[in-house]
Amino acid sequence: MKKKKLVFIITYKASEKIQDIFNKISKLKEFKNYDIYISDDNSPDDTVKYLKKIKKKNVKITYNKKTLGYGANIKKCLFFAMRNKYEEAVMIHGDDQYHVKYVPKLLNSLNDKRFSAATGSRLRIKKNALKGKMPIYKFIGNIVLTSLFNFVFKTNFTDCHTGLWAYRISELRKIDFNKLDDGYNFDSQMRITLTNKNLKIKEIPIQTFYRDEHSSYHIKYSSNFIKELFVYR
Repeated sequence: MKKKKLVFIITYKASEKIQDIFNKISKLKEFKNYDIYISDDNSPDDTVKYLKKIKKKNVKITYNKKTLGYGANIKKCLFFAMRNKYEEAVMIHGDDQYHVKYVPKLLNSLNDKRFSAATGSRLRIKKNALKGKMPIYKFIGNIVLTSLFNFVFKTNFTDCHTGLWAYRISELRKIDFNKLDDGYNFDSQMRITLTNKNLKIKEIPIQTFYRDEHSSYHIKYSSNFIKELFVYR
């Protein structure tokens, strides 16, 4: 029997990219083996208009009546996966920063039963990050913060700030989601939680593509991340 696999896409202000993302997913040879779940977080732009054009049997689209937040939207998708007895799920962002071509590789990496989750690492092969035009301040900051995480938790990750995740759903039942942030700190708190529970995370090398970014947000994120290393444990 084939595993039930879910690809969930979280969208917010994704009108410029969502059609392209879905077209790329549809072209994957594995597409027919996946169910697609799209959760829009009350986008104020034309994202919903484009989503309503998608007509596929294996696609379910939901629209939040109010903005839940990055982390809360992910929780909603993971709860959907748990309720509907999916065995594995992978998350894609609606901004197309993470290419969908990595979806099969992430899910396949979970065939190794030692791992409860898998992430895409932009820095496992450092030249990939620079090829993808990762801003230099983010490149250096990521290395420093990841090194700090490894020091505190005695791990050997190469990229603690990726947003590309795949999960073995049965392992998520061990986690109290009420304790995880509803905002952008969700991913880092999830990594800390899995690490504290001795649930292993597999990294695969990926390349991402950056557009205009604001350094002020990353300064705030970095300070929150450092605080979490010593408080959220």
